[in-house]
Amino acid sequence: MNNTDAINVFLALGQETRVNTFRLIVQRGDVGLTPSEISEKLGIPNGTLSFHLKELLHAKLILVERHGRNLIYRPAADQIDKLNNFLLDNCCGVKPCTTPARKKKEAC
Repeated sequence: MNNTDAINVFLALGQETRVNTFRLIVQRGDVGLTPSEISEKLGIPNGTLSFHLKELLHAKLILVERHGRNLIYRPAADQIDKLNNFLLDNCCGVKPCTTPARKKKEAC
């Protein structure tokens, strides 16, 4: 990943509806979501959702697959990993990081 790719990701996530949409898709993982499921869960009109999904696709943050008559949106894990690696490249000045490990959320 280069600076331009990272900037495109941040621009795509620089809007509340897209962040909420992306987070919902990530929560479902490989199972994915149809646009109607996303629209229903977030209360977003279909036309508006279509625009935001297009922006997330352009940033390569999500993948879309046709399954019969439905489109299924899933997170693009490889792009998310690339962004994480890009952001943490040379973390701590190439010294071993002493930052405490992030705690995983406890199950509800």
